[in-house]
Amino acid sequence: MRKILFVLILAVAIASVGWACTTIVVTKGASVDGSVMTSHSCDCGECDFRYVYVPAADYEPGSMRPVYPFLEGYPRYSGTAMGPTYYDPNYPPTEPLGYIEQVEHTYAYFDGAYGIINEHQLAIGECTCSAKIYAQPVAGECIFDVSALSKVALERCTTAREAIELMGALAVEYGYYGWGEMLTVADTKEAWVFEICATPDKRSALWAAKKVPDGEVFVSGNIFRIRELHPEDPDIMFSPNLLEVSTEAGWYDPSTGPIDWMATVSTGEYSKPYYSLRRIWRILDRVAPSKEFSPWVEDGFTKDYPFSVVPDEKLSVGDTISLFRDFYEGTEFDLTKGLAAGPFGNPNRYSGSSKLIKGSWERAISIFRCDYTFVTQSRDWLPDPVGGVVWFGAAAPHESVFVPMFCGITDVPDAFDTGSLEKFDRDIAAWAMNFMGNWAELKFSYMYPEIQALQQKIEGKLFAIQPAIDAAAAQLFKVDPELCKVFLTDYVADVSDRVMAEIWDFNEYLITKYRDGYVNIPNVGQSVGYPDWWLKEVGYAEGHLFGEDGYKAK
Repeated sequence: MRKILFVLILAVAIASVGWACTTIVVTKGASVDGSVMTSHSCDCGECDFRYVYVPAADYEPGSMRPVYPFLEGYPRYSGTAMGPTYYDPNYPPTEPLGYIEQVEHTYAYFDGAYGIINEHQLAIGECTCSAKIYAQPVAGECIFDVSALSKVALERCTTAREAIELMGALAVEYGYYGWGEMLTVADTKEAWVFEICATPDKRSALWAAKKVPDGEVFVSGNIFRIRELHPEDPDIMFSPNLLEVSTEAGWYDPSTGPIDWMATVSTGEYSKPYYSLRRIWRILDRVAPSKEFSPWVEDGFTKDYPFSVVPDEKLSVGDTISLFRDFYEGTEFDLTKGLAAGPFGNPNRYSGSSKLIKGSWERAISIFRCDYTFVTQSRDWLPDPVGGVVWFGAAAPHESVFVPMFCGITDVPDAFDTGSLEKFDRDIAAWAMNFMGNWAELKFSYMYPEIQALQQKIEGKLFAIQPAIDAAAAQLFKVDPELCKVFLTDYVADVSDRVMAEIWDFNEYLITKYRDGYVNIPNVGQSVGYPDWWLKEVGYAEGHLFGEDGYKAK
């Protein structure tokens, strides 16, 4: 048992270090249709990419709920306590770190690396942030990471405020482990930012939460964004132990005024210079170009960027998805330009580039090591099964086609709730879309415009038909709520089948057209070579000075 627990702890620690995600919130007054949106890109590279339905359940009084650690890779959890999808006879059941009192009824929700959305349209996004303290799990003493907190919140809560109060209380009482973390929590009315870290003794939690003002857009990329905390502000919450613990640790002097959450508990910017801030700048600049935000900042605490902004124009789901597909095109940081992008504008910059040469790459918003991305909609004018939608993109945003997963469905298509990174499978959406993105790296400047056209074609149809699906499902809900769920489940299954078929037809087209470096359509074997600027940069013009062995001729 001790050996198993040690392995689980080590796995959790490794997984926590590797994550680096982006999250965007679009409030009700900032969206085109009045949706409240949150989002998450799971920029992991080795995570279990499945989108899993966890059914509602009833429990006997006095029951205890197990709290499980998050496992790196596949499976993130093994067992039957979270529904039948996670049962895999090839893996031993996951051992819980501890238990809390169970409630009599838990809501159905959809699960990824973190909880995503529940049957009442409560939705959660995530990104890991820097903090002064990293804590490891301790069985029976420190049992909650942010993933486990998000799942309990979706099981038990219907509003963002309720979820934050519950997660904060559980983390303080039962202990929080991991790095700093942020959850963006949205319901049908409002959205909040919840930030959390471990206490210096590594046995409890400190947390703060702030409501995103209606009509505004929020973004973060691995850095805390909440600053001064004013107790009298109804749109601010924080843990009751924050002031005392921070003062005792020497992090905060009450005589200086209101506590600055980020400066108090954070180490500043996460990872490499501008790793976080560039993404924040880019999204703020795209949604509010009139503000003319500078990409260069004065410190590592984002004082140059506001917590949230009023967008110049209201955003749709498609607009928000577009933000996740960004490579800084058209800016001085454009990752499709320059020698590092190669002759065909490949924006991907792989990690661990050299052990000898110190440096860093610009960090794209759409990054190659993303296992999935989603944008949620919570809509108060529709019944819950219809109003909550997760637009889910398997693999990185730039190589994904996003499909709607209504929160009222009771069965996720096999293409999205099965499979793993350990085995290629044509029937799995993540593999189909990841193949498309990987093949495009051979001739990105040629293939990516074709991928964009495919995305616009498929997603455009889905966006166009959504009002009709909404109306039909809402009308059906009035007559028979359960039949409404069947209708939505069948619709999502049909969409999944059609999208998968289109993706593989397109993949085969790409293989045929761009085989062996040629452009084979409309004429087989048409050689396009390399762009002149690249040939000059790599010394192509001097090639005649080299012999067959690669050395300069004397």
